[in-house]
Formats: sequence, C-alpha cells, structure tokens
Amino acid sequence: MSSKDRLSQDLQQCTADLHQVNSWAGLWRFSLLGLVVLSLVALAWNAKHQLLFWSTGILAGLFYGFWLICTHDMIHQTLTGWNWFDTVMPRLISWFMLWPYGTYAQLHRLHHGWNGINLEDPERIQWTKQEYQQASPLLQWYVRHQWSIDIFGLGGIGLIIKTFTNGMRFHKLVPRLRQEMLLDLTGMLLYHSLLLTLAILHGQLLRYLLLWLVLERMIGIVVQARDHLEHYALWGKFVNHQLTQLYACRNINTSFLVGWLMGGLNYHSVHHAFPGIPFNRLGTAFQRIQGVLQQHGLPPMRLEEGYINQTLWFCSHPSLIGQTNSEEATDRNQMISVQSLRR
Repeated sequence: MSSKDRLSQDLQQCTADLHQVNSWAGLWRFSLLGLVVLSLVALAWNAKHQLLFWSTGILAGLFYGFWLICTHDMIHQTLTGWNWFDTVMPRLISWFMLWPYGTYAQLHRLHHGWNGINLEDPERIQWTKQEYQQASPLLQWYVRHQWSIDIFGLGGIGLIIKTFTNGMRFHKLVPRLRQEMLLDLTGMLLYHSLLLTLAILHGQLLRYLLLWLVLERMIGIVVQARDHLEHYALWGKFVNHQLTQLYACRNINTSFLVGWLMGGLNYHSVHHAFPGIPFNRLGTAFQRIQGVLQQHGLPPMRLEEGYINQTLWFCSHPSLIGQTNSEEATDRNQMISVQSLRR
C-alpha cells in the first residue's frame, strides 16, 4: 500500500465514528438562534424610539447572520439529518433576505470539488496575479481594498448578485441550477409580495424597508467575513484531493461560543475534507487529524487566531494567487513529496 493510501485510510479511520448527526443538537441550535432573531425583529418593529429600533435591528441582523449559517449545514444534511427539515426550513429563512439558498446549494457542491484545484470555483474569493495584471485600474483598486469593500460595502446584496451570476454561469454544467433559481425567485417574490402588501396597508413601508436594510448590512458583514476567511491566501493544489482540502482552508482558534455560532466552520479544513461530519464534532476531528498528519510526518493544518484579528490583517494585506500563497503551497508540497519518498 502506498503512503498516500495509508494516509487516506488512517484519516478515514480516525474520523469514522464522528459522522453520526445528533438531530436534537442541530434543532436546538437552529431553534435558539431563530427565537433570538424573531424576538429582536419584533422588538425593532414595535420600537417607539429610534435608538431602540436601530440597536435591536443591528443585533437582529448579527444573529440572523449566524442563523443563516445553519443553512450551510442543511446543504450537507448535517444539521438535523431530517431530510424534510433540512430541505424546507433553509428556504423559509433565506427568502426573506433574498438569499437564493437553492442556487447556492448547487454551487456549493462545485466549490467542494474545485477548491484549491480549479480556478472556476464559484466561491473563489482571491484573484490571480494574471487577473490582477489584466484588470483595469479601477478593478485593481478594488482588489487592493477587496476585504473592506466586500464586507462593509457590497455586503449581503453583493453575495446575492454573485450567487445569481454564478447560477447563470454554470447552469449548463449543473442542469438543476435552472430549477433552483426559478424556485428561489418565485419564493422570494411571493414572500415579499405578501409582506410588502401588509406593510403598505398598515402605513409601515418605510419602516419595513429600513429594517430589511439594517438586517442586510449586518448579515453581510458576518457572512462576507466568514466567506473571505475560509480560503483567502491559501489557494494551492497538493498531492491529492484530501490533502488539498486540509491545507487550502483556514481554521480559526476562537471561543466555544463563537465556534458554536459559526456552526463549527472555524474548523474549515476538516469540513472540506469530511463534509459529512456535523458541526458539533468538527473540533474533535481536527485534533485527531492533526495527530494523523504528525504520525505521517506531514505539516499540521493551519490554526490562526480569531475572526476579528484575521479580518483586520487581510484588510490591510491583500494577496494574489500566484504570489505569496503559491509559495507556501509549493513548500508544503515539497515537504509532502519528501515524506512520500521516504515511505
């Protein structure tokens, strides 16, 4: 058996007992976050003073962002494991914010296959050196300030547009995308037709639009920051797909509470290598995988400090594929190749 085969076998064995989904843990997370969001939205909607409206609206948007992260687990059927729940509920909470969940779910499957390997990856954030050199001065300015613009400027609306654009781009490759885009558009139209009608009838159209905008801004900050941190400056193909996923993803060392709110995606390498492991077991899998890598004489997975620290760093340190991160990928590949030759 080759060293790569032994490594894959050891990784499979060390995580074999971690794929069982605890339905009640997932339901508790989804329900608690939903209760917090709906309570804060109700407080904001009924607030008599501007300060209360804005403060509760901002908090509602923050927790709504974490609530929407639950829908990521539902794509992989790892939140509750109940097919009907993980299929229906993510659409019901996404369509209000115009988030095309079904479209994103199809694109996300491409991302898991292409991350670090195929530059066509629909969730690739980082630009290549060649793309930057061929871009106009305005686009080059955007790339240099990409993090700040995406997180605080484009926000949730930027992600919505990007998702629909990629849906159109890949609809021939993934035929189901057409059906999902139509379903998303229909659901959003029905949702907001009803809510806008009620708001207009009660003379609350402006409040409705303002509240939606506050939610969108805060959700955009949460989801864009997570989206950028997961892979930025780590692009690179390693000796096999599994190692590529372990090394081309970022893991964040954070508190238990933040990790829970992020659905365990602070251990993003583990999620990519083993997408069937539920959120509450990713931390355990991370420690076991690090041990297996050490046994095989391979570099450990990255573990960096804090979401805020990393976001602030990359806001002022832009990177290009083919620049700094490709050098690291080359170094790691050389280390892996040397170890392979020794076995």
